[in-house]
Amino acid sequence: MTQQQMKPHEPGAEPPQGGRDPLGGSGAVFGGRGVVIARETASQTAGPYVHIGLAPQQAGFDIFEHNFGSVLTNERTQGERIRIEGRVFDGIGTVLKDVLIEIWQANAAGRYAHPADRQPGKAEDPEFRGWGRSCTDFDTGVYTFDTIKPGVVTGRNGRFMAPHINVWVVARGINLGLNTRLYFSDEAEANAKDAVLNLIEWEARRATLVAQRSPGTTGVPVYRFDIRLQGDGETVFFDI
Repeated sequence: MTQQQMKPHEPGAEPPQGGRDPLGGSGAVFGGRGVVIARETASQTAGPYVHIGLAPQQAGFDIFEHNFGSVLTNERTQGERIRIEGRVFDGIGTVLKDVLIEIWQANAAGRYAHPADRQPGKAEDPEFRGWGRSCTDFDTGVYTFDTIKPGVVTGRNGRFMAPHINVWVVARGINLGLNTRLYFSDEAEANAKDAVLNLIEWEARRATLVAQRSPGTTGVPVYRFDIRLQGDGETVFFDI
């Protein structure tokens, strides 16, 4: 946390005992109208207990009645079923096996399951929540999501957005969750018009956001989306 100024004391009020930070920190108070300066605290990564709190079943705990999972569909969900899978690599190419990933996407019509989405002419799908959470396998490092392929989204000011999925990544060693997007290799024409992809100057870097489609082995197409945190082929992340 960066240094910040706290609210000055009211005129005539007694300063905190010993002139210390009333919040219990190590800041100092200067005079009756002094300003408390909160010192910078140490940063903290997700830590080894992220799975217990957010994905307890993978850690071997059955503590929640309803667990958030990686399957976003049921038999009544509209749209083309797909599977997303991949691995997460660090800067030297090591596969990370303790990563938590969340996704947020529109339904097959291109509408989000959120009241703020007021795109005209796009129906909601009550059988699709649009949000999922997955962890990389402790042995293989592979993560998966079973979902549907989203539709085209009309963004702010009418901006065209190709079918995409918003991705958030957190793991030990990452101070802040990383935000990126997944696009689809079989949507090249739509990708070329996408407002966000076109913000990326180098086309080679845009390719780090495109998941590659394959037939799969169960009749459901699979999109491969590996995430590289640093180094060669580093995935584009967004500051949002």
